[in-house]
Amino acid sequence: MPTYEEMTKLCGVASKNAVARSVSRWIDEGFVQKDDTRHLIPGPIFYRIRLLGIVEAGFPTPSEEDTTETLSLDDFLIDHKESSYMLKVKGDSMIEAGINEGDYVIVERTENAKVGQIVIADVDGGFTMKYLRQGKDGYYLEPANKKYKPIYPEVDLAIVATVKAVVRKY
Repeated sequence: MPTYEEMTKLCGVASKNAVARSVSRWIDEGFVQKDDTRHLIPGPIFYRIRLLGIVEAGFPTPSEEDTTETLSLDDFLIDHKESSYMLKVKGDSMIEAGINEGDYVIVERTENAKVGQIVIADVDGGFTMKYLRQGKDGYYLEPANKKYKPIYPEVDLAIVATVKAVVRKY
């Protein structure tokens, strides 16, 4: 985003104070916000999309559009922005969980996960995405593709993140 000084030129005003008042209104309305370093960044209003209603995936039903509600995909998909990031999926070991090669997963950095969650794990020095399972001999990783066998760590298994969402573009 431009600096206040640059905005004075862009907006055709002489004082930074005039720009500061405008920026304050833009912040209040959600157009911009300040990051941790106090720099301006686009606000949540830029990432909102209209939510028009519900679509039936079963039998057809009449529907009404409700154009007043909006939804921020960031707010919907990401609970903890500071510890979340995206990874591009390579491979087909999670296809039965609906995660395909080329998809993106939104993950949240953590060292703790519950059995049954899909995790990003460092197993014996390599990273992979699988279901976390627990057997009589400890934790192991299970793929969601019958072509692959579970991974039992020989030395070390460390949870790096848990998968929170899958993003696919058609």
